[in-house]
Amino acid sequence: MSAPTSIVLVHGAWHGAWCWRRVLPLLRAAGAEAHALTLTGLGERAHLMGPAIDLHTHIQDVLGLIEAEELDRVVLVGHSYAGMVITGAADRLLRERPGCLAQLVYLDAALPYPGDSWSSHHSEETRAARTAAAQPSGGLHFPPPDASLFGLQGADRDWVNRRQTPQPFRLYQQPLDFDGEAWARVPRCFIDCTSPALATIAPSRVRVRQEPGWRLIEMATGHDPMVSEPQALAGHLLDLWRAAGA
Repeated sequence: MSAPTSIVLVHGAWHGAWCWRRVLPLLRAAGAEAHALTLTGLGERAHLMGPAIDLHTHIQDVLGLIEAEELDRVVLVGHSYAGMVITGAADRLLRERPGCLAQLVYLDAALPYPGDSWSSHHSEETRAARTAAAQPSGGLHFPPPDASLFGLQGADRDWVNRRQTPQPFRLYQQPLDFDGEAWARVPRCFIDCTSPALATIAPSRVRVRQEPGWRLIEMATGHDPMVSEPQALAGHLLDLWRAAGA
């Protein structure tokens, strides 16, 4: 009998585990063991912000949750920046715990090639703006944008704006080395949030339509579907969970 499959949700930049509040109950009500973690220096862990936080810190956050919760097989979901994080975590799991990784789900997420950083596929204007935004903190972090950028309005926009916290900056330009061939053998899905489409995710959208091996799901909502369309997102994640052998 195969090990049960769990869902691990990893938030994007400026967010925390709080952003999955509307999705987690739906996943659990359907019978899924689902977990959401907050990456070091963000959300309720913002007090841990410090110069040592880098991409590998966040990768270890994910691996630490999987170990602490004794999860044998996981669908790993990464939103936005966390596409970098789940790619790095997948590389470690493939080397250290073969069979643990059931599927990778990139939720409107960064999609690196080996050696890329989060900033690699951003425009020069975006890179310059984020570097400048980090200068007042001495390069420690950069502030969140208004949540209207994610297509949110009214109470949803206010809710996200109240909870966003600065993003550690060191990891923005940090390259990620991983085994691209092993990664490409893992079942992978990209959930494309198209209305409005966030400009920094455009390279990922193009790539998944050109490369073989991708399952593509489109959602006619903005960049934070866990806030704007939680029921639809939960439905897609449950479909993927069941397909992974729940």
